[in-house]
Amino acid sequence: MNLTMLVKGLLLLGGLLGAMAAAGQAEPVNLRGELTQGGVVFGRAEPGSRLTLDGKPVRLSASGDFVLGFDRDAAPQARLTIVSPQGVQSVRVLNIARRQYDIQRINGLPRDQVTPPPEVMERIRREAELAARAREQDNDRPFFASGFRWPVKGRISGVYGSQRILNGESRQPHYGVDIAVPAGTPVTAPADGVVTLAHPGMYFSGKTLIIDHGHGLSSSLLHLQDIHVAVGQQVRQGQVVASVGATGRVSGAHLDWRMNWFTARVDPALLAPPM
Repeated sequence: MNLTMLVKGLLLLGGLLGAMAAAGQAEPVNLRGELTQGGVVFGRAEPGSRLTLDGKPVRLSASGDFVLGFDRDAAPQARLTIVSPQGVQSVRVLNIARRQYDIQRINGLPRDQVTPPPEVMERIRREAELAARAREQDNDRPFFASGFRWPVKGRISGVYGSQRILNGESRQPHYGVDIAVPAGTPVTAPADGVVTLAHPGMYFSGKTLIIDHGHGLSSSLLHLQDIHVAVGQQVRQGQVVASVGATGRVSGAHLDWRMNWFTARVDPALLAPPM
């Protein structure tokens, strides 16, 4: 073998090794969505992989699809660990952008408008448990693949993450998006899913509907006038499921659309297209 052939052979071998190294370093997962407080991220990994987010297992569909959600006050970083079907482990550090929220201070309100009376506290606790059970379901069907759309369209009167301080006392942040429309306006399913709660009247949220979109991602539709579907019923995106009302503790007709990834409260406005 002459020198020219040897050099060509070494270059060819180097190219092959470089290609193999690049293939071995290929991104183990693909992510789409906003890595921000209140954000939802959809991902795809090699089918048969095992994923954990900060040590907690993440469901993977047969095709490799998964969902991640980040709460209103999520920490600046999260660790996504991926173990391939071949047993190769990799870790991806997710940088979660911080958001600024609207904080309002209102003073001089009557006490009963700030704190519910003691006689209803047990009812509030029971209803909170019902909603929590509906949101903790881990359906393996990726209904979320349908994408998301606004359940109604109208004026945005309340935004995710905002918080009021009433008479000097911090209230729970607002975890949904309020859309001011007339009572009776049809409400449609924002995505495919299964109904996990259809409550005739909760203290705070009035008539309440929760739809499970799979993998722990769910929508809550609050203050409804009428509910047209039942628990266990599968719904399709765009299907009329309810009508807008003014039930529960509200000052006027509107729809409060909230979303959860299990216990993480996420922002629906980050998933729906521009209204």
